[in-house]
Amino acid sequence: MAKKSKRPISPHLQVYKLPLTGIVSITHRMTGVMLSAGLVLFVYIIYAVFGGSTTYAAMQSFAGLWPIKVVYWGFVYALFFHLCHGVRHLIWDVGNSFDRETLNRYALIELGASLVLTLTILFFI
Repeated sequence: MAKKSKRPISPHLQVYKLPLTGIVSITHRMTGVMLSAGLVLFVYIIYAVFGGSTTYAAMQSFAGLWPIKVVYWGFVYALFFHLCHGVRHLIWDVGNSFDRETLNRYALIELGASLVLTLTILFFI
């Protein structure tokens, strides 16, 4: 029988509480993947535009489904979130605002700005 080690066991990830900046960083990576996947839908729309009236009508009926609208608005939010996080990285490139309080404030501003931009687009479309 193997001898049990008395070394401490590291807790599972559910025990740790990620800081807001960590959650925003992970979300930034996920929105990048979502934007890449959303380009497939964008290429389909471009194909339908150049495919003629029948193809365009089929695309419009497909885009009218509510799950596709949810995907579309998720794509728009991902675009604005990714944009706002990129602006935040540009601010970081200056070399300022690395204290915890400022990082959390900028993360909240980033989340709010991306939501406001998405809702603004929703209002105009």
